[in-house]
Amino acid sequence: MSRIEKDSIGEVEVPDNVLYGAFTTRASRNFRISGIKAHPHFIRSLATIKKACAKANVKLNILNETIGDVIIQACDEVIEGRYQDQFILDVFQAGAGTPFNMNMNEVIANAAILKLGGDPGDYTKVHPNNHVNMAQSSNDVIPTTIRLSVLLSLLPLKKELEEFIDAFHLKAREHDHVIKVGRTHLEDAVPIRYGQVFNGYAASLEKSMERLETSEKSMLELSIGGTAVGTGINTHPNFKKMVISELNALTGFEFHAGNSIMLSWSMTGFVDISNSLRMLAIEMNKISNDLRLLNSGPCTGISEIVLPEVEPGSSIMPGKINPSIAEAVNMVCFQVAGNDHAVAMAAEAGQLELNVMTPLIAFDLLWSIELLTNTIRMFREDCLSGMIVDEKRCNEFIENSHTLATVLNPYIGYDMVAQLVKTALSENKSLKQVLIEKDIIPSKYMKEILDAGKMTEPGVVDKKSIDEIISYGRKNR
Repeated sequence: MSRIEKDSIGEVEVPDNVLYGAFTTRASRNFRISGIKAHPHFIRSLATIKKACAKANVKLNILNETIGDVIIQACDEVIEGRYQDQFILDVFQAGAGTPFNMNMNEVIANAAILKLGGDPGDYTKVHPNNHVNMAQSSNDVIPTTIRLSVLLSLLPLKKELEEFIDAFHLKAREHDHVIKVGRTHLEDAVPIRYGQVFNGYAASLEKSMERLETSEKSMLELSIGGTAVGTGINTHPNFKKMVISELNALTGFEFHAGNSIMLSWSMTGFVDISNSLRMLAIEMNKISNDLRLLNSGPCTGISEIVLPEVEPGSSIMPGKINPSIAEAVNMVCFQVAGNDHAVAMAAEAGQLELNVMTPLIAFDLLWSIELLTNTIRMFREDCLSGMIVDEKRCNEFIENSHTLATVLNPYIGYDMVAQLVKTALSENKSLKQVLIEKDIIPSKYMKEILDAGKMTEPGVVDKKSIDEIISYGRKNR
């Protein structure tokens, strides 16, 4: 069964059992691209904005109170998750998100019509454009929707990020006594404690959190009330102020009015958020790569840490285990970086009084946030929590490497240390063994100077010791 609706183009056959109307039906036929529908936070946010607008228009005495009440009730139902199956449109669609806006207008209008005892499509009772979309345009509604949906989506992301940071701090406390070979240029460098390594990871994530919290402030600046090009045509002079007040009351956020002319075409606030997500992905990618390297082996790699076994690693090599979680993290980070590039290109595409690329910006931002939220949870639960540091392996590397060489510089000089390292390498001996054989440092100083733990912190070299060691070395050469 179907009903016939009319729009400015002509008649449209609409399924009789749906709450959307002619505009949505046309859009669903036009844009069959990805099969991906709008994020639930986007739908909830769009309905919340419609509710705030209806409340403001009723209070301004430009929307009939009875019509306004049923519109508000219908908005509440959408916000609660009802009618989710009525939002059928592809995320790739006509510019500026007009189909998204009209899909919501039609669903709310028809839900409200039912409350008044009418039949869907009887827009003499509640009209999608005249009543639900009163004092609005897709051009100010959709950017406002993106801002609210981003803020809602960031809440779980920040919670997961906080727990991830705490997990690294916990690992740092557990393994602060374990000293490893620090590596630069993928070559042996100087000692560092695993506690310092893990706290460094946590610090990088804390900086990522700071960037997120700074960039999300731009989401509080709204263009709502600007309508088509930001001038506020067809709105009450007090509408912008009142609708933002209603939004603040409904959401708990502290929105404020921005320059609606500028916000009709400038998408840099979204680029700011997207950049902070990309930088978080960059830090996560580096951490993931490190864990893969440190886990490499188990017989021929570094193998200082052991990542949890989550699945067999090969279809042909029995017993092989791969760092599967860390590899998945890498792929998500690459995708977030790609999404950020798409957001930047979309933001560049503003022309004259409008940027029409908002549907793409909405999709990529919300997708990146969801990807990062789920990936951080997976990383923490399925990888980091079960990660083991092999203290014995770390000690073997410290003993057999030449990472202790740098600490000798103040005592015997860079050039001599370099010669000792070359001798140790050519004769396949430890640096300590060469020092003993050449009797360069008094034995009473050897243990103290070559204490790897002391090398992981700043320290003052005793001048008297330096003088005595230099004198001892000259005497024995």
